[in-house]
Amino acid sequence: MAENEAPDFLTVPNANGEDSQPQVGMIAQYVKDISFENPNAPAVYNWQNQPQIDVQFNIGTQQIADNVHETALKIDVTAKAPEGVAFQLELLYGGLFALQNIPADALQPFLLGEAPRLLFPFARRVVADAVRDGGFPPLMLDPIDFNALFFAQLQQGGLMGEPAGQA
Repeated sequence: MAENEAPDFLTVPNANGEDSQPQVGMIAQYVKDISFENPNAPAVYNWQNQPQIDVQFNIGTQQIADNVHETALKIDVTAKAPEGVAFQLELLYGGLFALQNIPADALQPFLLGEAPRLLFPFARRVVADAVRDGGFPPLMLDPIDFNALFFAQLQQGGLMGEPAGQA
């Protein structure tokens, strides 16, 4: 093949104009469920100790229709001080993805690694705003490498992917 020629798979048209190239598109993203609790207000605002922040993530996927999948990112945040719970936040943030011609072995890595990476910045903003609106400094979650987490869990023999459940 000459240097300037495209590979065959890029130049040979498919029968009946069929497009067999992998395609991914985000259809929508949304807050499925959110809960913020400030159980010790207004006393919490006089506490002298900084709370310890515990953040937990869970990722779930489900097929909604042919070629349409949902990935849901569940984020649970608990802030505890010696005096008690400062706040609790639960967020279930979802995204709908249209996936066409994705090889079977690439479906889970996309839905459990790449899709959460795309959703995370928006879910992070929702968390920060909810914590700020609850009367606390905004909680800016550190970026997460969801692809690395997916492959680490795959190597450990445990796969995620069940529905994330209700927050």
